Amino acid sequence: MTRTFDIERARAETRACENIIHFNNAGSSLTSAPVVDYLCEFIKLEESVGGYESVEQEAAALDNFYNATARLINCNTSEIAYAENATRAWDMAFYGLSFNPGDRILTTMSEYGSNVIAYNQQAERYGVEVVFVPDDQYGQIDVEALQRMVDDRVKLISISMIPTGGGLVNPAVGVGKVARDAGIPYLLDACQAVGQLPLDVEAIGCDMLSATGRKFLRGPRGTGFLYVRSTMMDKLIPPFLDQHAADLISPGEYRMLEDARRFENWEQYFAGKAALGVAIDYAMDWGLASIRDRVFSLAETLRARLREIDGVELTDQGQVKCGIVTFEVDRADAYRVKSELHKRKINVSVSDGSGTLVSFQQRGIERVIRSSVHYFNTTQEIDIFTDALKDVLALNR
Repeated sequence: MTRTFDIERARAETRACENIIHFNNAGSSLTSAPVVDYLCEFIKLEESVGGYESVEQEAAALDNFYNATARLINCNTSEIAYAENATRAWDMAFYGLSFNPGDRILTTMSEYGSNVIAYNQQAERYGVEVVFVPDDQYGQIDVEALQRMVDDRVKLISISMIPTGGGLVNPAVGVGKVARDAGIPYLLDACQAVGQLPLDVEAIGCDMLSATGRKFLRGPRGTGFLYVRSTMMDKLIPPFLDQHAADLISPGEYRMLEDARRFENWEQYFAGKAALGVAIDYAMDWGLASIRDRVFSLAETLRARLREIDGVELTDQGQVKCGIVTFEVDRADAYRVKSELHKRKINVSVSDGSGTLVSFQQRGIERVIRSSVHYFNTTQEIDIFTDALKDVLALNR
């Protein structure tokens, strides 16, 4: 039997719902009350007993981060590393790979801008070729084209499951099958996916996965994690090491940790790390499938309402669309619209070309307004938002 979604509880445990409409969950979601309360308790403990001492007292909660994350994505705790954010997690995996002149990296047209910068940096250093796999008819990565482009020069397939500038969900499982059949390492940026829909690294087939805490997981800012498949562990060389990631056993010899914690560093945001474990447990208590169903349904309702507004053009691609809803506005500056909505206590964001440059340039898009819903949002908030958007657009005509 399908469990009824308890929206009253969700909103009661999201205290800011009383004051604002938050449609910026793809930027940073509203942290739930249980997570905030725990985070504050940890920081107060640091204040009262000391930083090192609080870590000792909260050892079980810190261990729970690894246990919770492993349950979240279906892997072993030894395959999880804590990171300060998704970018650092992704960097630790990507820059741990070795490349030679002529090697190729295959990625998507919708790839995240920071990742593209990293690809190009390694291209400059090592003579790597960065190749963008074309989109299919839905605007997502064309898996058949990807398969045709695979040869012995391809040393990495790296994609963002959900791009920052649109609502499409790339077919990560299909990409994983291509990578697995060809024996090519597969790096998945799940920054916008984790917490929004179920993720299973065994089903996806990725060798590495990076994620953040602040978005759909509703965890603290400054938190994230990296997954590295056990069979991939010794094929990656951490870009840097310290005495947490490795042991110095003589003046000229060190030994790295055997598990994914070799990709961590000694000084961490311990309060945030433990609180991220709480946030993951909180999400799993709701159920990731239930979260996905509600978020996707709300997003489709929002898209339907936006289609009714003159001067609004939806820009989301993909056969499967998620909780990120993007659109352009005719004869109105996107940043001005965002500012006017903010005055009405409605939060959205603007995505410009820097985040999704390759796709935006191909499609002739300069910037879009990004509205992103979560399970604590309501259809009533969607109605308020679209009415406010109509008023804002009317003022700019």
